[in-house]
Amino acid sequence: MNPLLSAAPAIVAAGVEVFSAAVRAQGASVTDVDWRPPGFGAAADLAQLALDRRRAAANRTAVERLLAAGSHLVDVRPAREVLDLGDRMLLHSGPPLTWETASGPMRGALIGACLFEGWASSVEDAERVLAAGEITLDSCHHHRAVGPMAGVTSPSMWMWCLTDPVHGGQAFCNLNEGLGKVLRMGAFNDEVLTRLAWMRDVLGPLLQQAVRSRPEPLDVKAVLAQMLQMGDEGHNRNRAGSLMTLRELSPAIVAVDAPSADIAAALAFIGGNEHFFLNLGMPSAKLALDAARDVPGSTMVTVMSRNGTEFGIQTAGTGDRWFTGPANTPVGLFLGDYGPDDANPDIGDSAIMETYGIGGFAMAAAPAIVRFVGGTVPDALATTERMYQLTLAENPAMQIPILGFRGSPTGIDVLQVARTGWLPQINTGMAGRVAGTGQVGAGLVQPPQQCFEQALTALAEESRAAG
Repeated sequence: MNPLLSAAPAIVAAGVEVFSAAVRAQGASVTDVDWRPPGFGAAADLAQLALDRRRAAANRTAVERLLAAGSHLVDVRPAREVLDLGDRMLLHSGPPLTWETASGPMRGALIGACLFEGWASSVEDAERVLAAGEITLDSCHHHRAVGPMAGVTSPSMWMWCLTDPVHGGQAFCNLNEGLGKVLRMGAFNDEVLTRLAWMRDVLGPLLQQAVRSRPEPLDVKAVLAQMLQMGDEGHNRNRAGSLMTLRELSPAIVAVDAPSADIAAALAFIGGNEHFFLNLGMPSAKLALDAARDVPGSTMVTVMSRNGTEFGIQTAGTGDRWFTGPANTPVGLFLGDYGPDDANPDIGDSAIMETYGIGGFAMAAAPAIVRFVGGTVPDALATTERMYQLTLAENPAMQIPILGFRGSPTGIDVLQVARTGWLPQINTGMAGRVAGTGQVGAGLVQPPQQCFEQALTALAEESRAAG
């Protein structure tokens, strides 16, 4: 005991900083431990999952499937040919909803789709058939599809058709309309409907012929990987990805037997749409996450999505079950005279990019994104560093140059989210809350905590049932 009492004290502190400060004020040396109590969740549920002997192997399996998945663009076809659409059915982003629970931009997109398909002759007529339940609504995710913002997909819209050459999965997404007043942002005026008609009659058929004529499929996963090397993060910044896609497809588009004016219009449209690639990146991410579905014991998130009213997540260990909470409203930068009061709560399937480990998780790869969504470059770097604490792996295919080409944080772990109390970061566009407005800005948002609380409880219950 004598050496212990005669030597200077060695103090290790965990918890609130006030204790460390008080000891240092007395001249003692203190080593602080970065420890914190669980962020949320019942202690019994946290313990159940932490002690589940299946968890490590199950999460490893889910991650291995996700990382191994590939993504090839193999065709472009109308939705009615590739999606299991019933008579007068519209797909939408996020968890299931009804006309009564739909937000302003979702209602605007549904109205526009009814007008586009000829199911209604006026806005009032569209509202009537939707309110009467004459149009069936279902989630894109229930049909192996994803859609940005409102995500509304109707039978006449052309779809990117992607396959996973490793696991054999398929995923689909409609074509990107560009920015501003567009259907996915809830706008439905003549400009929107005219553009959709052109995409149906001209752009879709051109892209179909071009994609089918290529000697080999476009490797979309490879484009995603290159984008991160070129300043994109794959969600709100797709400039490099869109240009690479134009480079890959333009020779085949030019060779299509079609009027030169149509070919010129198609190339101009793609070249002027910086988000053109997003609708290829999203189904690519979905392919990877669908490959990781249905792994009993896994706590990995396979879906994060929002419909403008609710935010929903799914996990590998609980299959197709949704865990939902009220969608938060993004915080960011606004267009023109729009402000916070004009923004609708979070909306869109595009959070599949963050679920895959890019987008908001890879902000460090795209410091220029802060000029579009707000924040600072140090914020972008810190966000990516924080997301490593919530994930199960690093994706070696999606490397971040400024972090020494470290793989992006991949595989959100419900247990780690609960332990840290940190929520996934999402970069997103903002739709106007009033139907017909269109885009009002872009910003940052997080899921509601209760989605993860529900998933934690369900996973713990499944673990107890499995013994």
